[in-house]
Amino acid sequence: MQKVLDVVERVGNKVPHPAVIFVILMGIVIVLSQILYLFGVQVTYEVVNPDTHTIEKMTTAARSLLTVDGIRFMFTGVVQNFMSFQAVGVIVVAMVGVGVAEESGLVNALIRKLVAVSPPWALTYILVSIGILSSLAADAGYLVLIPLAAAAFISVGRHPLAGLAAAFAAVAGVFLVNILIVPVDAILTGITNDAIHIVDPNKNISLTANLWFSVASVILMTMVVALITDKVIEPRLGAYEGERPVEAATMSRAEVRGLRFAFWGLIAVFVVMVLLLAPPGAPLRHPETGAIIGDSPFMNSLIVTVAFLFLTTGAAYGIGAGTMKGANDIVNAMIKAIQGLGGLIFLLLVISQFLAYFNYTNMATIAALSLADILQTMNLNALWLLIGFVIVVFVLDLILTGAIPKWALFAPVFVPLLMRLGVSPEAVLAAYRVGDSPINAITPLNAYFAVIVTFAQKYQKDAGVGTVVALMLPYVLVLMALWTIFLAAWHLLGFPWGLG
Repeated sequence: MQKVLDVVERVGNKVPHPAVIFVILMGIVIVLSQILYLFGVQVTYEVVNPDTHTIEKMTTAARSLLTVDGIRFMFTGVVQNFMSFQAVGVIVVAMVGVGVAEESGLVNALIRKLVAVSPPWALTYILVSIGILSSLAADAGYLVLIPLAAAAFISVGRHPLAGLAAAFAAVAGVFLVNILIVPVDAILTGITNDAIHIVDPNKNISLTANLWFSVASVILMTMVVALITDKVIEPRLGAYEGERPVEAATMSRAEVRGLRFAFWGLIAVFVVMVLLLAPPGAPLRHPETGAIIGDSPFMNSLIVTVAFLFLTTGAAYGIGAGTMKGANDIVNAMIKAIQGLGGLIFLLLVISQFLAYFNYTNMATIAALSLADILQTMNLNALWLLIGFVIVVFVLDLILTGAIPKWALFAPVFVPLLMRLGVSPEAVLAAYRVGDSPINAITPLNAYFAVIVTFAQKYQKDAGVGTVVALMLPYVLVLMALWTIFLAAWHLLGFPWGLG
């Protein structure tokens, strides 16, 4: 396995810069769209009208980017494609707060405190569990926890890339399960219920329909990811030979005072959030239902809350520790963080154009539904069809990483199909959670994959796409196999999938 991973790393590092890869992919999409268009490729499928809850037939045909309309789209849509690419805004907003926390020294102090209070054997497990739970605000997990995990590992004499890999596997590879109800659950549940109505208009599942399976998956996957890190990834990396930050054995009085100020800053943020959430009709509650969890202003603005949290606590720490003297230092920290995003923003510009081209051609929809048709005609029993569904989602996740768009395509096909075979819709949704997660850690189409490469280059200058793929491949393979087996066992034993 070590030799295989070494070959993967050597080959992968010969791959061009991610921006060049996406330019090549754009060219392939343009040519392929014309071929599919000339051959009249199309798919017909059934959907549920969300307003009338009636079944309607839809036909999606391939669209060419070399027609008059396609060429017009490529020229006129560049700015809009980039501006509508959510990852751009998320990264900029998050880094405003994270930049202050990092520049003030709060992140470094917290890492040292975490390492000081955590038994060395438990550090991996703690970071992995936090990474899995970070799907509550997934973008913060990518941008905050992954670099923090690398720094935590190096601070105790362990290889930083092992910490980075463990956190990335947790954040990306175990994305759709949590011990809490997270925003994406509300959307997935709504899509599932519309698909259920094709078979039974009176049946619905609740937001907690997969809660028990999710909780069990979090526990199991925490142990799996941590063990892979300790037993496979870190031994392969060996001892870290790079520069190590020189840390004082104990925290200075200024740092202790800074942490105390940061704590009071945290309390202030908590008070503000309570005032914005607790009273009836509070601004961050749903304006009609008053809900906090689900489709609410609070859940839809979690990244803003995270940025506000880091900005407040970072500034408080800086003032308390004396690393920041006033507002100018805070603003300069924000500017420095944004300046460091230049290369990433350019890459996201290219990625946004590729995704817009891909969606315009309807190739993603055609690919998803064609794979679904193949699986449906294989005449498998319920369990194998459930496993086959997981495999199809694995494959499609390489090119279509969004959890919600894929489920919107798959749910109307697989939920009714498996319900007729005696499989509950809760089981189908649980299978989708398994299939959608692991591949996120190795597909370059993950919007944050390039960010992880950049993080890795901080500790290994020649790190590239191959380095990250080689790091993550053991996690992905084990998660795919073990999690699928776990899903099958849960189904066969008849355990309840969740509440309700």
